[in-house]
Order: sequence, then structure tokens, then C-alpha cells
Amino acid sequence: MTLFGVHTGLQNITVDELRATWRRIDELGFDWISVWDHLYGATGKPDDATCLESVTMHTALAMETSRVQCGSLVYSVGFRHPAVLAKAVTAIDLLSGGRAAIGLGAGWAEVEYAAYGIDFPSVGTRMDQLEECAACVRGLLHDDVTSFDGRWFTLREARNDPRPVQAKLPIWIGGGGERRTLRIAARYADGWNVPFMSPETFGHKRAVLHQHCADVGRDPAEIRCAVNVGLAWSEVSMQEQFGAISEYVRPGVLGGSVSEVVERIGDYVAAGADQVNLALRAPFDVGDLERFAAAFDLA
Repeated sequence: MTLFGVHTGLQNITVDELRATWRRIDELGFDWISVWDHLYGATGKPDDATCLESVTMHTALAMETSRVQCGSLVYSVGFRHPAVLAKAVTAIDLLSGGRAAIGLGAGWAEVEYAAYGIDFPSVGTRMDQLEECAACVRGLLHDDVTSFDGRWFTLREARNDPRPVQAKLPIWIGGGGERRTLRIAARYADGWNVPFMSPETFGHKRAVLHQHCADVGRDPAEIRCAVNVGLAWSEVSMQEQFGAISEYVRPGVLGGSVSEVVERIGDYVAAGADQVNLALRAPFDVGDLERFAAAFDLA
């Protein structure tokens, strides 16, 4: 069964607006709500700094809703130690009654690292850090005791107590890099997520993930595959949400008539999407979500 979610960007929006939107999404019958992890707005511009912190908002999301799974897509390995992330998401799982999920990624927006003096190493190093982080987080969330010796992170008979409500709290890996990211997902992920891709590209990436699963001896059915897509019923909405990056994300944005959106979702499902998330940026239009929910009879 295909699940539907909403991924809520944290830039250029107030806490009250987010809380109201989360409550309405929960009421509409969506299965998932997630937040992103940025310190600046996700545009790469040095003066675009209006953005809320993600662990705090992930917690607020869990407290504001009652039924959806509450995720993060995705926490940057460069911002927090994996043990801090594991402890945080464990607390969120306890607060939500077992509805938390955690996503991990290598990070990409160098401008926010530079602004705050956070090290932004080469992509190869960031991928190495992501792999070690995923191993540590998986151990801390899924096992009673974890030891790990890596170049970047070390755990010595580490315990994460109290334990999460979920015995196997879901861990997601975000990104479409075919050589490293998808191999890390094959080894450590319970879910894999990629944004703004056409169904054809998504299907290709999923096939690469499955090949990595075969290489590491993992059953690919253990990994939920999700795509984040935009929702813009009109070109005006497209420009309001995505502006200068509209053409870049357009292959992964739903629009047109209701029947066209339904058909496009069918294409993603046919390509292997177990979950489709509507990735929204402010200004949010709750009416757009209501129209989508009605089209798929989510309530």
C-alpha cells in the first residue's frame, strides 16, 4: 500500500503557522509529516537566514499531532554527533507514543556551515561521516549496547536509555548518489528518500539501491522507498514556492488537473514508490493539501 506524507520546510514561516498546518495534515488522513534540517533557508543564498531549528520543530511536530508518523528528512551529519541525534529522536519517540522516524544525510548547503563556522569537508569525507553516523545511530536505536570504532565517531559499550517505544525505530537515508549514498542506504536504512525526481529517474535509482542490497546481502523489501515531490496546482504557486530553482525541481513537481496529478502519482507507484511526500515550502496553501487529500480519499 502506498503511503502519503507531507514534508514541511522550516524557512520563512512562523511557529504558529507550522503548528496549524501540522494539525490540519494530521486531520486530513496523511500518514507522515517530516521536517528538514537547515540553519539557513534552503536556497544557498548568504542573506537567506530565516529558518527554524529542526530538532526543536521535530519535537513540536510530535506534540502537535496524534496519529501521523513524525520524521526528519534529513538531519545533517555535520551539525550533531550521532549519539546526540539518537538521544533526541528517542525522546521524540517517547513523547509521540512511538511515532518517530529519523533521516540522515551528508549535508549540502555550504553557506550555512560557513556562516556559523562549522566544518564543511569534501563530499567524500562527508559521505564517510554519514556512513559512520548511520552505523552508530542504528546501533544506539536498535541494540541495547553499541561499540563502534571509526575515524570520525567512537562508541564504547554505549547505551541509549530509556529505550524508544519502537523496538526498531525507522532510520532513513536521504539522497540519490549511486555509488555511496545508495550503498549506505542498502546497509543501514529502513527507508530511502530522494527529492524532486521524475518517476523514470526514481525507478532507476531504486534499481541501483536494489543492486547494492544484493551486494551486501540485504533483502530490498526491508527498505521503504519514498520520493518527495512538489505540489503546485498553478504556475503562480510554483514560482511562489520554488522561485529561482523552479526549473531544477520541475521534473518532480505535481500540477495541472486532479486527473493529471492522480496519473502522475500512479507513475511513481509503478516505478516502485512505497511512499509519496508532498514537499512544501512557504507560503503553505492548506487548500492545496485538502484538494489532494480529497482526490485520494485519504480521510
